[in-house]
Amino acid sequence: MLLKDRVAVVTGPAKGMGAACTLLLAEHGADLALVGRDTAAIEPVAEQVRAMGRRAEIFGCDLMEAASVDAMAKSVLASFSRCDALINIAGGRGPLGKTFWETTPEEFDEILRLNVTGCFLTMRAFAPTMIAAGSGKIVNVGGTFGMRGRAGRAGYSASKWGLRGLTKSAALELGPHNVNVNCVAPGMVEGDRFDNVLATMARKDGISLEEARVKHASEYALRRISTDVDVANAVLFFASDLSRQTTGQDFTVDGGWVI
Repeated sequence: MLLKDRVAVVTGPAKGMGAACTLLLAEHGADLALVGRDTAAIEPVAEQVRAMGRRAEIFGCDLMEAASVDAMAKSVLASFSRCDALINIAGGRGPLGKTFWETTPEEFDEILRLNVTGCFLTMRAFAPTMIAAGSGKIVNVGGTFGMRGRAGRAGYSASKWGLRGLTKSAALELGPHNVNVNCVAPGMVEGDRFDNVLATMARKDGISLEEARVKHASEYALRRISTDVDVANAVLFFASDLSRQTTGQDFTVDGGWVI
C-alpha cells in the first residue's frame, strides 16, 4: 500500500495506460480524482476503483482550456481537500505520416496544446496546493519519440520533446518545496494502436501479423513489447515515496528501443 489514503489526480484515465495506472494506484491505497472530457467513458474505471474500496470521483475538463482546468482543480480540491500526486496521461498523436511542411499550423498547434499545454495547465493549477503542503508528486507521461526524431511525426515528437523540457524546469522550480516532477516515456504499448501499426507493417512487407510482431520486437533489446501494466508500474514508482530522491528524470519503458 504505497499510496495509502493519498489523493491522486489522473488525466486520461478511461482506457489503456490511463486505466491501468488508475487501477494500480487504487490497488496501492490511493483515492482518485479522474479527469477527462468524456466523463461517461471514465465511469467504468471509476466503478472498478470503488469496487476496490477506494474513492473515485469524475471531473469533466477540457485540458486545453485554462479556465476549464482551473475550474476542475478548484472542484477537485473542494472535494478531496488536497492533491498528493498529479498524473498527466491524457494526450494525442497528431497528424500521422505527414512531413513537417505538409502539417498545417492548426494541426501542429493542436498537438502541442494537448500534449504540452495541457500538462502545463494542470501542473500550474495544482502546484500551489503541493507547495503549501510541502510535498507532492507530478508524473508526466511522455514518449520515446521525445528522445529521438521520427519522420512523419514532427508534431508529436515536438510535443514530447517539449514535455521533457517542461518537466525538467518544473522539477528545478518545485524541488525546494519537496515536490518531485518526473517523466515516464513509454515506447509502443500493446493495444489497439499497436495492432494498427502491426497491420500496416504486415501489409507493407507482405507478411503475417505474427511475423510483423516478431520483426517489430526484434528492434527491442528485450525482444518484447511493453504492456499497460509496465507503464503503470513506472508511474506508481514516481507517484510514491520510492522515488523520494528522484526528480527531473526521463524514465523509458520501451524494452530498450531507444538505446
